[in-house]
Amino acid sequence: MSKLSIIAIVVAVLTLGYFAYATDAVAYGGNAPETCANCHTMDAQYENWYHSGHSNWAKCTDCHLPHSNFVVYYAEKGRQGAKDTYAFVTGNIPELIRAEEKTKEIVQENCIHCHVDSVDSIMVGEPSFDRYCWECHRHVAHGERGASGALFQDSSIYPQK
Repeated sequence: MSKLSIIAIVVAVLTLGYFAYATDAVAYGGNAPETCANCHTMDAQYENWYHSGHSNWAKCTDCHLPHSNFVVYYAEKGRQGAKDTYAFVTGNIPELIRAEEKTKEIVQENCIHCHVDSVDSIMVGEPSFDRYCWECHRHVAHGERGASGALFQDSSIYPQK
């Protein structure tokens, strides 16, 4: 291997290392809700979740990512992260944040997984899941829609749980 190749590899590793450090990239591999709310467009969702009953039991990733296995979990986390990063970098951020169809299916599956005993006692026979859980339980995970008046997440008011 030539000296130039070694220098190029060292520079690439140092650049990627600095990028990971400067952007706190490791945090995005975790499941802290504060990381999910790092983008100001998620402030209302974060604040509403923080004041809801789910904040004691579930984090963003518990509802919004699949849990069938490690590979599927991180593949979807990467897909959603790449989509969010693209929107942030290009400035193409929707004014109203809404889950896409794939995310709705994941959330529905996770609602049923966590609340299987409740679902089993309510549903008799073969369940017809022609509606999403949140169509009736609208304010459960994120509280009242649009209830947030905060322009930003104030970590002194909302410390990490």
